Amino acid sequence: MAEKQPNEKLTSWFGRSGWSKGELARQVNRRARQTGAHHVSTDTSRVRRWLDGEQPREPIPKILSELFSERFGSVVSIEDLGLRTVVPVSTVGGGVDLPWSGAQTVQLISEYSRSDLMLNRRGFLGTSLALTAGAALIEPMQRWLSPSPSGAPTPILAAANGGEPYTGRLSEPELQLLEQTTVMFRQWDAQNGGGLRRKAVVGQLHEVTDLLQETYPEHTTKRLFRLTAELAHLAGWMSYDVGMHPSAQKYYVLALHAAKEAGDRPFGALILTDMSRQMIHLNRGEDALELIHLAQYGSRDTATPRQQALLYAMEARAYSTIGEVNRCARAARLAEDTFSDCRPGDNDPNWLKFFSEAELNAENAHSFRDLAYNSTRSPLYASMAAPVMERAVDLFRQDADHVRSYAFNLVGMASVHLLQNEPEQAVVMAEQAVDIARTVRSERLNTRVRKTAAAASRNYKGLDAVDRLAERVVHDIPEFTTSV
Repeated sequence: MAEKQPNEKLTSWFGRSGWSKGELARQVNRRARQTGAHHVSTDTSRVRRWLDGEQPREPIPKILSELFSERFGSVVSIEDLGLRTVVPVSTVGGGVDLPWSGAQTVQLISEYSRSDLMLNRRGFLGTSLALTAGAALIEPMQRWLSPSPSGAPTPILAAANGGEPYTGRLSEPELQLLEQTTVMFRQWDAQNGGGLRRKAVVGQLHEVTDLLQETYPEHTTKRLFRLTAELAHLAGWMSYDVGMHPSAQKYYVLALHAAKEAGDRPFGALILTDMSRQMIHLNRGEDALELIHLAQYGSRDTATPRQQALLYAMEARAYSTIGEVNRCARAARLAEDTFSDCRPGDNDPNWLKFFSEAELNAENAHSFRDLAYNSTRSPLYASMAAPVMERAVDLFRQDADHVRSYAFNLVGMASVHLLQNEPEQAVVMAEQAVDIARTVRSERLNTRVRKTAAAASRNYKGLDAVDRLAERVVHDIPEFTTSV
């Protein structure tokens, strides 16, 4: 049996906190009681064992993460503490089976965003939220395509069209400013990562739901629902980027409800696409495939060539996760063929413009790379991934607006070099990614860098370049923060 190693990360955070072991134990017990985990009973000796390398059971890792985050005023993730991250998954019931009605959608988004802002000052919504997966997730999402009962308008639209005086005082310039602000938030996220402005987006979302409590002409109401969907989706994306997976899923589901009220199927398909991306990240390929097929079916008459290409590319990613080689290759080829139909004058919405030639190459390269991970023919698929990933890196190098994506593909190129037994080239790419990770707020990127460095160390420990990379990752990846 391997000898247990001291937890140096937890020891470092503990030493800087100024707490004694007894004080930390008391705080853990107090927080556990507050969250209903009455079985937790920690003492000084238990804290000592954690520092010595013992892995505490759930929900203690989450409680420790919350306590240290509050102590330092920034998110200190479970991984930052040297503990194992466990995303709770529910495949029965679940918190995503919500009523598909306008008034209830507004109420649910208002309540959830308020909870995020008021109860979760350090970026956590507590220890009880679980990710929903399997049929408990897919079946409720299928109702996105169902018409409203009897074709009736939603309660809010009915009120707006029922002859009652309009109560909303939102002017056209104010509405345009809200829409422009959402575009600006999206640009900030692409440049700086999800952690920098997540709470600002949640705050804006909450304000917009307040506006939807009033009545407007139908076209204004639909624009407000579309704006709500975009902000909720962005809150979900940013939550995903900082590793808050259950919260990200909740925002995605609420965004899909708002998109339905707006009658915006293309944007609904984008939300499902990112829900699929999250499932791929969590290695739930079958769920990812169900979601992307639902997005394709729902947008079959409305998707532009650019969106169709995105959907095919994500379908390929899902197939690669479950090792479906032929279907993955077919979807990747369809993504390329469909993207070739895109034209500069196409009327694509702002939220779709991110899917560029660089993104297309990135998605397909990661599909081939994942096939290399999931197949016995690893050298073949690594060789297929290499030129496509290199093309993505070259294109993103010229794109100052998508710095985080550039870094992700540098890490992807590093992983391909490792698959091809080229550790020195892998380190060159990974160190460039470290330079970027120091400047953006993306725990997703930080995690990818750490995993790639760890893979290099496992296979090439003792090689000077690999050891240097390991040291850089320890010292140069910044403490993650979600400061507003």
